[in-house]
Amino acid sequence: MGISELRQVDGAGAATPAGRDTLGADLVQSGIISRADESLARLVQRHCDAPLARVLEAENLLREADVLAVQARRHETQVLDAEQLGAAEQRRTRADPRLLIKHGVLPVRDDTGAPFVITPDPDALDALPADLEPAVRDAQVAVATRHEVQQAAAAGNRAVLTDAAQRRVPATESCRTWGFAPRRRLMITLGLLAALAAITVAFPLAVLTVLVVWAAVTLLVSAGLKTAAFVARVTAGGDGAAQDIAPEVSQGPLPRVSILVPLYRETEIAHALIARLTRLTYPKCLLDVILVLEEDDATTLETLAGIDLPPWIRPVVVPEGQPRTKPRAMNYALDFCEGEIIGILDAEDAPEPDQITRIARRFQSAPEDVVCLQGVLDYYNARQNWLARCFTIEYATWFRSILPGMRRLGLAIPLGGTTLYFRRAALEELGGWDAHNVTEDADLGFRLARHGYRTEMVDTVTGEEANCRLWPWIKQRSRWLKGYMATYLVHMRRPALLRRQLGRRQFWGFQAHFVSAVSQVLLAPFLWLFWLLMLGKPDLLQTIMAPPVLITLVSLFLMVEAINICIHLASVSGREHGHLMKWTPTMHFYGPLGAIAAYKALYELVFAPYFWDKTAHGHSLSLPGRRGGPQTVEPTSPESSFSRVTNAFEM
Repeated sequence: MGISELRQVDGAGAATPAGRDTLGADLVQSGIISRADESLARLVQRHCDAPLARVLEAENLLREADVLAVQARRHETQVLDAEQLGAAEQRRTRADPRLLIKHGVLPVRDDTGAPFVITPDPDALDALPADLEPAVRDAQVAVATRHEVQQAAAAGNRAVLTDAAQRRVPATESCRTWGFAPRRRLMITLGLLAALAAITVAFPLAVLTVLVVWAAVTLLVSAGLKTAAFVARVTAGGDGAAQDIAPEVSQGPLPRVSILVPLYRETEIAHALIARLTRLTYPKCLLDVILVLEEDDATTLETLAGIDLPPWIRPVVVPEGQPRTKPRAMNYALDFCEGEIIGILDAEDAPEPDQITRIARRFQSAPEDVVCLQGVLDYYNARQNWLARCFTIEYATWFRSILPGMRRLGLAIPLGGTTLYFRRAALEELGGWDAHNVTEDADLGFRLARHGYRTEMVDTVTGEEANCRLWPWIKQRSRWLKGYMATYLVHMRRPALLRRQLGRRQFWGFQAHFVSAVSQVLLAPFLWLFWLLMLGKPDLLQTIMAPPVLITLVSLFLMVEAINICIHLASVSGREHGHLMKWTPTMHFYGPLGAIAAYKALYELVFAPYFWDKTAHGHSLSLPGRRGGPQTVEPTSPESSFSRVTNAFEM
């Protein structure tokens, strides 16, 4: 039951709560809303940490312009539009421009030089942090929309904010120093390659032996870690979905949640994205969705300009700058967020409707050191072709078996790039994302662990579009592997410090995961040599190892393949993925594709470390009969705030 339905209930059932604030009274007195609607909006506020005006706007009972007009009358000032804000002379203060944007405050001077502060809510000025107090002290007040205030503050501090977006993470924890000396990096690389070539020419069998043995050792390490994680997951019970701790019911009001959705050249799926976001059941008065756009992306900007966005969805345009990466864009947009929880979704994502409610309730009941919640990623176009099927099997194994198992083993986990939710305070403390790391999610997962924070897996699923074309798949995988390589090099700058921060278990888990993951794809061709034995051509292998050793390694190799198939089968044995079970043996032919991506990644690590090889989306939008994808999502009639809040509160 929402406000519109509550209007039809006898007034005795919707008593006006005591302590009505003056803004609500002024709105009623001005005839903008009725006293009954104000009282009913108060019922929503009992479960939502949202201003009254926000609740009414979400119900389409109030326009932002009406609120500004009332605020102007109450404070005997004027309402400024975007043009007037742009023409105002911004007053330089010692305050960090990011704080001005975060709190929606713009210090300016009028024509006479008198100081003014422009804000959407003058009543909130008293609660500003001490860093901003000098900027507003003894200044007159004018009002404008929060979006226009933020845009004006951003335009007046463009250079500072652009630089800050790429340097939020301390240099000691960033890979940005990797690009400081490209010539030196190239010379070192060429020197190492020349030395390796010389050693190989001088001792070919010895080099081959070392590489084959290392490939076999890291294969066993990888299989051991995967098996241990899988056993930990299975022995914990459940149906294979990630559910470290089920969300608990909390009696507190729901918090405000900001969702960052980075977009770049996403015209094909922009409409589907908005439709999917409207299906979220979290109270819209508490949702703050930011579409993060690049300044030079004219096509996406034009597409969104033609869409009538609801008041809880707004664009933020990131100024041109380097590096051109997703984490840099998110760093810039972070200060525009209003929520105390920050979430990340991708343009093609289809989250479960109740996902944010689950996240909010879990954060309310979780210990303070749990600052990140990772949901399950899945693919909605698994039937498109063989590559999509294998990619779906890989994701099901990773997110439903391996990651939950690693978490239960007490290991730090590399995060996925989407369906991530953070406590804002911790995220800002760590400096957000490393703008120069093209696998910013994996890096952030270990930075969180290094600073004593924990990540949990939550049983909520987001559908994505599987990259099911060969070359785009290789480009995407090469970006991930390049980021893995960079992440390992950054965190291993001071191994002793990393060991102290992570502790023994997480340190060796970090080594096992990253070293084996990178080694396996780079040295995969040497593991293929074992297939020569099965094809009746053992001559090469017998020259570097004794027959008993060779037989032992081949047996282990086959055992690892069998283990992998069993884990894949268990991971896709549920109702949603049962059709993929017959495809699990073909994963043996899917894995070698990573070797091509690995060598591309290694090349780019030297010559283009910050190049973001963007993944194209929207290839499955027109598939007939596809279930769960974007084209099946139809906009629904708006659900009232009260019914959404009541449902969320009772979960």
